[in-house]
Amino acid sequence: VDGPDGDPLRGVDVMIRHNPFPAATDAACLAGLVSPRPLPPVGGHPAQPSGLLAHGSQAQQPMRSRLSELITRLAQRTGRPRGTVATEWFLRYLERVVRPILWLDGHAGVALEAHQQNTVVLLDAEGWPNGGRYRDNQGYYFRDSHREALERRLPGIGTESDTFVPDDVTDERFTYYLAINNILGLVGALGSQGLADEHLLLAALRGFLTGAAHGPEALGSGLPALLLDTPVLRCKANLLTRLHGLDELVGPVDTQSVYVRFRNPLHSS
Repeated sequence: VDGPDGDPLRGVDVMIRHNPFPAATDAACLAGLVSPRPLPPVGGHPAQPSGLLAHGSQAQQPMRSRLSELITRLAQRTGRPRGTVATEWFLRYLERVVRPILWLDGHAGVALEAHQQNTVVLLDAEGWPNGGRYRDNQGYYFRDSHREALERRLPGIGTESDTFVPDDVTDERFTYYLAINNILGLVGALGSQGLADEHLLLAALRGFLTGAAHGPEALGSGLPALLLDTPVLRCKANLLTRLHGLDELVGPVDTQSVYVRFRNPLHSS
């Protein structure tokens, strides 16, 4: 492995991750899927606001994410507006990727650290989200309220990893990783790239959360109701965490990061 100066690195452990997906499977990390990059327009038409430009490019090539590319092609193929296609893509994502994560929390008391880098989206041949995978075994929280049931399933679970945490801490972390970083981050990407109206996406999200919290399709997780009923959420501040000299891999789970408060865009008031 070469260092930044081109010299070989010595005394450095190198880990090669196993890729479980066959070549025919289109599995994309969500963070990479939504990130703008310099790409030529799809079908000769810009797929994003003209202000997104690649810095340092003589031709000032527009930036576009792969998600924008997928949605633009779906719109061209079906003859529907991009906003309509983007909203349907988002709703399918909620059903195929987010719903199982909420189910796991509600039925097993396991809350995944499902931020965008840890979320792998399985895409069908047309580019629609068809499933999801979680890729980081370091990050999950076992709820104290499910300790007895989890211990029955696997005696000794959490003893070595120290992953049982109070439910209120779990709620805070689960809210940030899944709701703020992952879902609202996706809403922000679709809106900022001119693919859909964020207000429409938030309304669609409220509908999904209402069904997940109440009624015959309720998933048992407290997160949907929390997101609908809480006017202020707590969000992880990554830069402040580093400026405070905190190491997220060291120390108690409930004090290893800095969190700040912000207004919940899903709250009705």
